[in-house]
Amino acid sequence: MTYLLIVSHATFAEGIRAALEMLLGPREGLLACGLAEGDSPRDFSSRLEGALNDFTPTDEIVVLADIAGGSPVRCALEVLAAKGAQERVVALGGVNLPMAISAVMGIEEGFDIEALRDGLLADGMQAVRQL
Repeated sequence: MTYLLIVSHATFAEGIRAALEMLLGPREGLLACGLAEGDSPRDFSSRLEGALNDFTPTDEIVVLADIAGGSPVRCALEVLAAKGAQERVVALGGVNLPMAISAVMGIEEGFDIEALRDGLLADGMQAVRQL
């Protein structure tokens, strides 16, 4: 199975997940976890471990983060490394809703994780434009 994990500061990740479910319906393997004000990295990592409880050694995961290099994505990558998943992770910063929609659709269409990464980078950048 390929999971999609959205991580962020505050409730941004949960908001992206809620918007995805409103537009596309509930999806298996769609996870969201936000670093709450006052959380320590240990608190956040514990919640991530709980969210990833069903993750197995054969699963893949796409991590979309609000800020590249921020605490939420760093914690997520540490938790996944502890599960031995380094080779099956694609992590991208700067998530936006079109990028997240593309991630869900690409996962459902069975794209391999490298092709999915390349498409998400392009889709995320194309979504930003002046109106």
